Amino acid sequence: MIRTDALDQLPVRTALPALRAALEERGAAVLCAPPGTGKTTLVPLALAGLTGDGPVRRVVVAEPRRIAARAAARRMAWLLGEEVGGTVGFTVRGERRAGRDTVVEVVTTGVLLQRLQRDQELAGVDAVVLDECHERHLDADTAAAFLLDVRATLRPDLWLVAASATTDAAGWARLLGDGAAGDGALPGPELPDPALPGPALADGTAGGGGARSGAADGPAGSGGADAPVVEAHGVSHPVEVVWSPPSRPVRPPHGLRVDPALLDHVATVVRRALRERDGDVLCFLPGVGEIGRVAGLLRGAAAEVLQVHGRAPAAVQDAVLGGGTGMRRVVLATSVAESSLTVPGVRTVVDAGLAREPRTDHARGLSSLTTVRVSRAGARQRAGRAGREAPGAVYRCWAEAEQARLAPWPSPEIGVADLTGFALQTACWGDPDAAGLALLDPPPAGAMAAAGEVLRAVGAVDADGRATGRGVRMARLGLHPRLARALLDGAELVGQRRAAEVVALLSEEPPREYGDDLAAAWRSARRGGDAYAQRWRAEVRRLQGAAGRTGPAGGPGASDGELTDDAVAGLVTALAFPERVALGRGSGAYLMVSGTGAALGDGSRLGTAEWLAVAVADRSSGAASARIRLAAVTDEDTARQAAAGLLSADEEVAWSTERGDVAARRVERLGAVELSVRPLSRPDPARLRAALLEGLRREGPGLLRWSDEASVLRGRMAFLHRELGEPWPDVSDAALLGAPDAWLGPELDGARRRSDLEGVDAGRALARLLPWATGDAARFDELAPERIAVPSGSRIRVDYSGERPVLAVKLQELFGMERTPLIAGGRVPLLVHLLSPAGRPAAVTTDLASFWRDGYRAVRAELRGRYPKHPWPEDPLSAEATRYTKARLQRK
Repeated sequence: MIRTDALDQLPVRTALPALRAALEERGAAVLCAPPGTGKTTLVPLALAGLTGDGPVRRVVVAEPRRIAARAAARRMAWLLGEEVGGTVGFTVRGERRAGRDTVVEVVTTGVLLQRLQRDQELAGVDAVVLDECHERHLDADTAAAFLLDVRATLRPDLWLVAASATTDAAGWARLLGDGAAGDGALPGPELPDPALPGPALADGTAGGGGARSGAADGPAGSGGADAPVVEAHGVSHPVEVVWSPPSRPVRPPHGLRVDPALLDHVATVVRRALRERDGDVLCFLPGVGEIGRVAGLLRGAAAEVLQVHGRAPAAVQDAVLGGGTGMRRVVLATSVAESSLTVPGVRTVVDAGLAREPRTDHARGLSSLTTVRVSRAGARQRAGRAGREAPGAVYRCWAEAEQARLAPWPSPEIGVADLTGFALQTACWGDPDAAGLALLDPPPAGAMAAAGEVLRAVGAVDADGRATGRGVRMARLGLHPRLARALLDGAELVGQRRAAEVVALLSEEPPREYGDDLAAAWRSARRGGDAYAQRWRAEVRRLQGAAGRTGPAGGPGASDGELTDDAVAGLVTALAFPERVALGRGSGAYLMVSGTGAALGDGSRLGTAEWLAVAVADRSSGAASARIRLAAVTDEDTARQAAAGLLSADEEVAWSTERGDVAARRVERLGAVELSVRPLSRPDPARLRAALLEGLRREGPGLLRWSDEASVLRGRMAFLHRELGEPWPDVSDAALLGAPDAWLGPELDGARRRSDLEGVDAGRALARLLPWATGDAARFDELAPERIAVPSGSRIRVDYSGERPVLAVKLQELFGMERTPLIAGGRVPLLVHLLSPAGRPAAVTTDLASFWRDGYRAVRAELRGRYPKHPWPEDPLSAEATRYTKARLQRK
């Protein structure tokens, strides 16, 4: 018997006429209705004609999560007074409860995508409701794009409803309307959530009953192309916001890590809420691990503690969603409870303020979840859970000042997730680059390029990105393309059953208590009786059936007894993640084929393995290497087999900075991992020369042999280039390294290693740069003399190492020299350093005439007493120049 009283209490009923009119006129509409109004349950029943006088239509409702799909089907069946599987049924991965009489079927968005790939017309389906589309899950966005394609080309009669619990309707209205597909339209301005009424909630507004319909950018009938937006308002209850930040600073989330101090604080706030408020408490935490820790901290609390997440046993989910038994309850939940699910009895929400989003490191081939701050939209959704049945309160575990710094919406999954599965879906749909699909946000080009590389490597698409027959078969398995490859190829090698068992482990990571050894986790799942083991067995059965439907069983070499379980686990994992095959480097450190370093956790039993096939790894920003969380022992032969496309053999001739010499070797590699290395006895001369040049560029001209004469020659040449320019060459490091053939060609042709370069006479090579062709080289000694003759008869070397050439000579040797010597064709005076008899500078000048006239007397007065044995005439210009003492000069 239909529960009419319960149906009449659902506020969304007032919006049904407007919704039906919008669909009859336009065929598509956006329904905005807060949680608890009946959006998920009454609307599908009404569209199917099960609660009124309308014609019976077959309706498919797409939910983003399995737990929500099951719950919605149960609720609708209860409203009709039936059991699930009759008029109302559901289908999720690995479980189907629907039959020939099913009129309303609730499916996950992933299941809907599979159906669309098999039957683009959705024969027999009259309407599709995309529930919770505001969450922006990748499957939901993809399904919406495909459905819009179907409506535009094959099924204009198909009704399409995008149902949202919040009011970000403008973008969806443009998408579902007649606007351009793929224009990157974004949601409209952030509006208050009508589920959170009254001044008691700072970021909510008062709501009320009733509905509104119209185009997103104007009233109905205004001529706009957007799909109509129908809004329903629930019966609202005020929700008081209690800001409850930790008393001391906590570390921000990092990767999957959450500061234990924050979780301690959350548990304390839950206990406070139990003391201060009536009713049940719903606490939002980012993941299963945090739920388990807080549950432990609440041991002994005066309430029943329940845990709700995607991995929770169905019995626990049913107990939570079915209402209490008299004892107060604390429900610890992930974001799965933000929408889609109604948890009866909740009067208080405790929000830890964290959520999990996917992130992909395309360069390293690593995908993982990361912990982020909840968005403002998510925080409103969570708070609204406290006001569903009566006035309530939300305890937010952060300061009020932080609220404005939260992101307005969660990140669209298409912008941050691994797009390999999406790319295969679009390739099978006939639009490899997704350019023709109607999407709120276009897929990032880099992520699509990385996805294309993976798909080509596993044979799912051809060089043009079109789906191959194998790719179509992979898409129908309902797996990530990597896992589909492992199942198909693994079945040929080890048999369908064992391949399916390992792939089932890879498709849902085993609980942490199973350990990081995949083979050991496999054995635990086989004998286990926990919820994970039950789901694993169901997935194994599904995969075996799917593999059997899409292709033949494993070949004759795939009997169960040929390989041990450890070998099978390593092989199938390597087939799924060939670039994560890793070679040990000692002390639990590994190098993956992708080039990423990785390390096992402390105490791992896998540390003695030479080779690992890594199933799960994550790398926090700033970390030196990835952390291996799940892996299987394997060997080199398996690595070569699974990652054959990454195998290469090259002759390498290069300069090794580690050795500081040429390395000439033949290297066999698996990606970044060196498998074997042999020296090359006869390297290619051109590559050898290039390697020597690279070494010269890295270490500079100082790598050659620079005698004193060579250094002086370089200084003289540099002086002439600086003062006279062309044709005198630039001999700076940059110039010499920029054109090595011009001066070092013959030596490079004959060299094979570092020692050959170290033996090269740099001066002899440098002399090749002198302007011999123009004849100017003949004037080199005249323009930049190496030595200068002074009045004493000495030939003094000129120092060209500084900015100006220097003539350093004892003062007595210049007696009689009236003017400073000039070089560079009489353009540049030498900088004369006049030295004492002990060789110490007494004066510096570029004008000897001025020195004799004005400076000599002071120097003579200062030094004649210190050096009485040397001549200090009053008139230096008429005195005899000498390098000797007075006594020796007299003897001479």
